[in-house]
Amino acid sequence: MFGRRKEAPSAQETIDQQAAEAAARQNSVAGKGAPTPTRKAQEAARKRPLVPEDRKASKAAERQAVQDQRLKMRRALDTGDEKFLPLRDKGPQKRFARDFVDARFNLGEYLMFGALVFVLVSLVVPASSDMMIYVLGAFWVMFLAVFVDVFILSRKLRKRLAEKFGQVEGGTVWYGSMRSLQFRKLRLPKPQVQRGQYPA
Repeated sequence: MFGRRKEAPSAQETIDQQAAEAAARQNSVAGKGAPTPTRKAQEAARKRPLVPEDRKASKAAERQAVQDQRLKMRRALDTGDEKFLPLRDKGPQKRFARDFVDARFNLGEYLMFGALVFVLVSLVVPASSDMMIYVLGAFWVMFLAVFVDVFILSRKLRKRLAEKFGQVEGGTVWYGSMRSLQFRKLRLPKPQVQRGQYPA
């Protein structure tokens, strides 16, 4: 009857053995005079604690890092610094869209003011009066004018983006159109161009 065969060493054991032999040879050549650390000792040296010893200091450092990041992002929204802008505002096409919209006079900037005036008038004027019909009609005329203006803007912006970049990134035209509906001084990132100063 044949004797029981020994199990073949695993690939990991073979690698560990070769590494240990190579380290031993290197130590003997260099005359280091120290024994080769075992695998257990090497793994223990590589291990780091998952939870820091000083939790209070760690949380304070984390809060400070978050605060610094927010401050940099806030400055970037004022200066247009691409490095620290939010992800939704990053990219050359988004910058081009912002500059194109900011250089243009947009009717949509005043839509919210028109809506506010309509609400205030509706609180004062009775709903059954003839004046209310005219006010409501004026508001709808303004709304349609804004819709046409945004449509024209989106067509022009798409054309200019295609001419400059070849391919228009998804969402860029919508990004510019929504920016045109915001009052100029309240836009973020803040406008970096004057009216009429269209991007090249």
